Amino acid sequence: MALFEGAGVALVTPFKENGEVNYEKLEEIVEEQIAGGTDSIIACGTTGEASTMTHEEHLDVIEYICRVTKKRIPVVAGTGSNCTETAVYLSAEAEKRGADGLLLVSPYYNKATQKGLMAHFTAVADAVKTPVILYNIPGRTGVTIKPETIAALCKDVDNIVGVKEASGNFSAIATLMSLSDGKVDLYSGNDDQIVPLLSLGGKGVISVLSNVAPRQTHDICASYFAGNVKTSASLQLKAIPLITELFSEVNPIPVKAAMNMMGKGVGPLRMPLTEMEPQNQEKLKRAMADYGIL
Repeated sequence: MALFEGAGVALVTPFKENGEVNYEKLEEIVEEQIAGGTDSIIACGTTGEASTMTHEEHLDVIEYICRVTKKRIPVVAGTGSNCTETAVYLSAEAEKRGADGLLLVSPYYNKATQKGLMAHFTAVADAVKTPVILYNIPGRTGVTIKPETIAALCKDVDNIVGVKEASGNFSAIATLMSLSDGKVDLYSGNDDQIVPLLSLGGKGVISVLSNVAPRQTHDICASYFAGNVKTSASLQLKAIPLITELFSEVNPIPVKAAMNMMGKGVGPLRMPLTEMEPQNQEKLKRAMADYGIL
């Protein structure tokens, strides 16, 4: 059984103006997501700015989200690193603190070979009992986890259960699913590609869009699973102009700007991320108004 089906939100981490984590606001947005029909919370991923957190902050945020969520929906914790020892540590600690699943990005910067990726992911998974979702995002990491590697890991390592696919390479994704024997839980890592990935056997999406439109993102998946493919596709297409603006600058710059425009008060970004350019903010604001969320 999949960790979750439907729309998992790649949750932002709200900060105070002094840069500290805003836990009061974090509780508020988690509750809003659950009320909005979100199917899973993904804590401390790319959108959550985990790369600028200390290990203590990173784990404290995961623990806090688990405590607020109270098992109402699964919490998947981002615990990947380009250092295997660090990924093992973060994964084991997140498991202790209540995470229902782990999201492991491929090691970035040092660009491991496929053999290295197999060894890395196996070592991390062997250190925990919690289900693991791999994260293939070559645009950020500089390395692609090949379909054969993903399929082999999901077949050979008991608790590696799936992949968040953000490569945008549908030929590779189709190849993966043809190799998987039903053993790979596939999640879209791109909000503009949810329906196409569901058509290849996907279980859902790990979504940036869900931060500002949880119900609508949930409904894209729920409509598809209910057999209403035309409705699902219509909802997907309606969201495309907004999704385009949510990625007009590097994530999570635009989504935090959007949430602040909506009065959610998620605060600033941590350096080296900077505030959204004014002209892009205007385009984002128009797209949000057209979509009906502003």
